[in-house]
Amino acid sequence: MPEGFVAADDIRAAFSAAMSAMYRNEVPAYGTLMALVAEVNLETLSADPALRARLVATDSLARISEERHGAIRLGTAQELSMMRRVFAVMGMVPVGYYDLSTAGVPVHSTAFRPVEESSLKRNPFRVFTSLLRLDLIADEALRKEAATVLAARKIFTDGAIELVEKAERSGGLDAPDAARLVQEVLETFRWHDKAIVDEALYRRLHDAHRLVADVVSFRGPHINHLTPRTLDIDKVQVRMPGEGIVPKAVVEGPPTRSCPILLRQTSFKALEEPVSFIGGNGAWQAGSHTARFGEIEQRGVALTPKGRTLYDKLLGETRALVTPAADGSNASEYVSTLTSVFKAFPDDWNEIRRAGLGYFSYSLTEKGRTAGPRADLETAIEERLIQFDPIVYEDFLPVSAAGIFQSNLGDEVTQAFVASPNQIKFERDLGASVLDEFAHYAEIERSSIEAYLAVIDLTTAAE
Repeated sequence: MPEGFVAADDIRAAFSAAMSAMYRNEVPAYGTLMALVAEVNLETLSADPALRARLVATDSLARISEERHGAIRLGTAQELSMMRRVFAVMGMVPVGYYDLSTAGVPVHSTAFRPVEESSLKRNPFRVFTSLLRLDLIADEALRKEAATVLAARKIFTDGAIELVEKAERSGGLDAPDAARLVQEVLETFRWHDKAIVDEALYRRLHDAHRLVADVVSFRGPHINHLTPRTLDIDKVQVRMPGEGIVPKAVVEGPPTRSCPILLRQTSFKALEEPVSFIGGNGAWQAGSHTARFGEIEQRGVALTPKGRTLYDKLLGETRALVTPAADGSNASEYVSTLTSVFKAFPDDWNEIRRAGLGYFSYSLTEKGRTAGPRADLETAIEERLIQFDPIVYEDFLPVSAAGIFQSNLGDEVTQAFVASPNQIKFERDLGASVLDEFAHYAEIERSSIEAYLAVIDLTTAAE
């Protein structure tokens, strides 16, 4: 990077902090949620010295309190492409492709995030970014009206576009420009209480799907939630009502486990907020809109394709037996069934590792630093020459994301769409390929092993 330019990691950290402050001001319940998560995390670390030691050893303790992910919903290919360029200046790249049509949500998505270990430790801010699939809406006339509205809006300020172009030309931004970029881009994510459609069109969009109304009806995509990371999501879920926050009925993702896998998420119900619609004779017409909420996540180990296949199979078996009701009426039955079915997934780190279900990072022990002849990987672990730690899953789960969306878009029956994944079109609209998350985690694991070839003999290492 040219001298005098601000590191992308620092721009991302500044933007994440500014976004969190803005959202706390706009949605006070988010501040309450943050305080609750901090309290639970402190209790969890105090009660589990081994967990604290592992987080310290892997240099990941400090990032827990800073960790956030947000979510936005975009309307056009042009908006998606420009968003990619904005996030690139912040050191964030698109990782993974998610088709949510299979779960009744007319979008496909990616997650913009940092990928280098040093960048994740500096600030692991992620934004789950969805692009509306108007082609999934049956009403052709409504599709055309929505497309016309979206084509006319401009979600980025002139200043943001100018600064992104400058960063692309120059290879970065100096401190004043970096600070200005943060403020300019913040405007894209700010809440706007005046719609760009009249109430009649809003209702038609809403009846097609609540998410369509949310994407099309406003000047910008407004951040619809920010998510802190907790070390005990069940405890936060139980305590939310005591803080005046109504949680969704069940935690999305895998059940409570000794060895957390993938991602667990819950949220508080979306707020019904006053908005104004375009009215006749230049007057505004009062109305309301429900979109923004607070979310909490607990992250576990990244799973291999084999592990993910087992996870998907077990989740499918669970939901074939009990489908969680939006009103929470069968929450206990669902959680009990989920826990029972998932007993088929090993709940021991070494079993998960040896079965090839998860990704792990390997490092030398003190004994390993003075080791003699090389040993195969399993022998090196048994003789305490090498230790392993789970690689944190930094990405998302389509079914969980859809569950969060649906629970906060209304309690009506999930709408059905024909499953239609189209990664090729998504990447064309994005203007880039998305990073394959499995290949990325595999490379992290492989690199950690190859760093210690003086101790590990790969020619006899266990598969």
